[in-house]
Amino acid sequence: MQIDQAETANIEELMSRIGSGLDQFLKFKHEDCWQSEAQWRARLDVPLPMQGVGIDQVVNDLVTHVIPNGSAVPKPGFTSFITTGATSASVLASAAAGIAAPQRYHLNAFNLLEDVSLRWLASMCHIGSMEGVYSSGGSVANLLALGAARQFAFEKLGHDAGADGVHIPVHVYASAESHHTIQRSAGVLGIGRRATQVIACDSQGRMRVDALRDAIEKNRNSGIVQMAIVASAGTTNTGAIDPLKEIGEIAKENGIWFHVDGAYGLPGILDERIRHLYDGLEMADSVIVDPHKWLGASVGIAATFVRDRQLLYRAFTQEPADYLEGAVKQEAEVAPRIEHSLEGFGVPYYDYGVELSSPCRGVVVWAMLREIGVEGMTKRVKRHNDMAGYIAMAAKEHPNLELLLEPTLSICCFRYVAPGIDDLDSFNRQLHRRLIRENQNMPSTTKVNGKLALRPCFVGARTNQAHADALLKDVLRIGQVLADEWR
Repeated sequence: MQIDQAETANIEELMSRIGSGLDQFLKFKHEDCWQSEAQWRARLDVPLPMQGVGIDQVVNDLVTHVIPNGSAVPKPGFTSFITTGATSASVLASAAAGIAAPQRYHLNAFNLLEDVSLRWLASMCHIGSMEGVYSSGGSVANLLALGAARQFAFEKLGHDAGADGVHIPVHVYASAESHHTIQRSAGVLGIGRRATQVIACDSQGRMRVDALRDAIEKNRNSGIVQMAIVASAGTTNTGAIDPLKEIGEIAKENGIWFHVDGAYGLPGILDERIRHLYDGLEMADSVIVDPHKWLGASVGIAATFVRDRQLLYRAFTQEPADYLEGAVKQEAEVAPRIEHSLEGFGVPYYDYGVELSSPCRGVVVWAMLREIGVEGMTKRVKRHNDMAGYIAMAAKEHPNLELLLEPTLSICCFRYVAPGIDDLDSFNRQLHRRLIRENQNMPSTTKVNGKLALRPCFVGARTNQAHADALLKDVLRIGQVLADEWR
């Protein structure tokens, strides 16, 4: 019998070579991949092979041409967006799952760790006994939470929205600083992107409670279903935390689902100095957090938590399929005796979301928390918050810097200023482009109260105080050079 060459590969030896290539990459001594784009593109963008070259050559190509020309995102000086390179524990756990448990269901250790890690995550983030499900990122995590909200709102009217759809106008209240995935979720759920009612923010980027009250009152007798209120526990733009307790009280008073988007900022609750800003989180009906952001997981891992996971089931369950349900013991048969892992699906996560096929994500979160624990995560969060505070203090003290918003979490918004520079937005945009092209310290930009800001967001597990120092030095150096050119 002919055996596929891939089945005879020695994983240990091949992974060792990949590991060596990754170790070299993590020294971060290489130029940005675009500097040699023509070379690696010529080696990789070739016609479809009719005959394979074998696994040995594939590994050589990965180590020689692919890994060295990877993304700038894992660099410790990358602070542009709320994403980062995976920690070693995350990478190892993902690799283990990719071979040993290619799907998250059936009665095995990986399915168990989906549940264990969700409970750990809920406990660490102070959301108590909520039940969760993993998905690919904040986009889907918000979608699932709002799907539960839709189911809840329409069940109160005697209507099964998951089964029968919706035919009544709906409103979702979210601030002007909420993530755009809220609007997209509304579109996907069939209530329409324009169902999202934008609530004004204060000068600190937080939802205005008075504006929320006014919007709800205005729509009270309009025949519109007031489906959900979305608050942010750390906005993507500036890290602002909405007044959760006041918003939660409004939601409770009006019988509206209260959702908290903590995709980025929920781990900030580990910092006891700002934990009070999360007061009211306990009132939420749903909460999301993305382990692939501040916690250092490989990209593609988010968690949605709800008080009643059966709402998710009713919102997203698949119709039964003979090849699935008929292949395992029915619930009444499971209790007496299980003799093989394929005799049950374990927790039916596929019915709590939109994915049937899904990788085992829980093992990654389990591995990271097992490695450094809550204490390690707390130290990381506090270190990053301190770095944002350090940048803010420097911006307030240096005559050529201006702080545009006091940081709440690990994001700091500031800019370079100098006499004779009138168009500070254009000036700082040019400064930013020069920073990026140096390939060392790479923040993003944003607008704060109409002014363009440099916006470092510190979330990388490999990012430390030295990188905050380096960023400041580079901003001041480039700013001085650019100011001389402008005069």
